Amino acid sequence: MARKKPLVYEGLYKDKFGGMTQLGQIVKDAWAFELLDENETCEGWPLYKLEKLWDELHEAKNAAGPSVSFWPEEVRQRHHKIHEQAMIRAREQGWDPDGDLKDES
Repeated sequence: MARKKPLVYEGLYKDKFGGMTQLGQIVKDAWAFELLDENETCEGWPLYKLEKLWDELHEAKNAAGPSVSFWPEEVRQRHHKIHEQAMIRAREQGWDPDGDLKDES
């Protein structure tokens, strides 16, 4: 029996609307916490590797505080910059956050 190839992530910029997904959120927040270099989009990463990154990110967030407002200033600033840029890219690709909310109801 042939072994299946692991599922892989397409990478932040190839993800839906440039990463406006849960996996994209992990990558962007890992950038903010400097768990990844901002040039690393995780393209081609097996999903189990993203799960490990999520675990590391979860630990970093727990240590920093319950929400962005509790995080160290430099992390908050990086987070804000990264997410502002992501929203601009996503809107250029047709992302409508209000439309996404309607789809969930």
